[in-house]
Amino acid sequence: MSDTQMSRRAFLTAAGGTAAVAAGSGNAAAQTTEPDWGGHLDGVDGGYQDMRGQSEVTVEVGAEGNGGALAFAPAGIWVDPGTTVTWEWTGEGGGHNVVSSEGPASLDSGAPVSEAGTTYEHTFGEDQVGITKYHCAPHEALGMLGAVAVGSDIPTVEVGGGGGGSSAPQVPESAKTLGVATTFAMVATLGLAFFFMKYGGDYETPEE
Repeated sequence: MSDTQMSRRAFLTAAGGTAAVAAGSGNAAAQTTEPDWGGHLDGVDGGYQDMRGQSEVTVEVGAEGNGGALAFAPAGIWVDPGTTVTWEWTGEGGGHNVVSSEGPASLDSGAPVSEAGTTYEHTFGEDQVGITKYHCAPHEALGMLGAVAVGSDIPTVEVGGGGGGSSAPQVPESAKTLGVATTFAMVATLGLAFFFMKYGGDYETPEE
């Protein structure tokens, strides 16, 4: 076997390994950690946001989703103990309310209302660490559901590429950038491999 053939084989082996590692790194970066909602938010519109680090956060009531203005947005949130969550009505989708289904916190905004600008507040204390699931009583069957995860001592799941709760997970910008870079690297590697196989890989200056 010639030195040129050996060089080609070594090059292709290294190229394949590099591409595989790059692709694997991109997949790993795209994964995110999300509270395990236990199926409560499966198929529900409204999305999910990690809002830890904020002392006050707002959730829209009557956001677009679930076949109308029948969503909480974000439907799933993750906050720190001591955070005050304000649910604010958009005025769309009819009368809504906020009522807890299960979990450490007791939520009850009262009778359903439809007036835009209506608010309901709740501060999640240290005694309410965990996941509290809630719903809109008139539209529970239509998927108007929400959940609040409080603190770090809660069950979580790794999600990536779609699925996993209320909606497709939001991929960080760093992961998107890495994905583009990975694709470019793979294309460049394959191009070099084709050139190497076609024209050979050992170029030596002939001795005079």
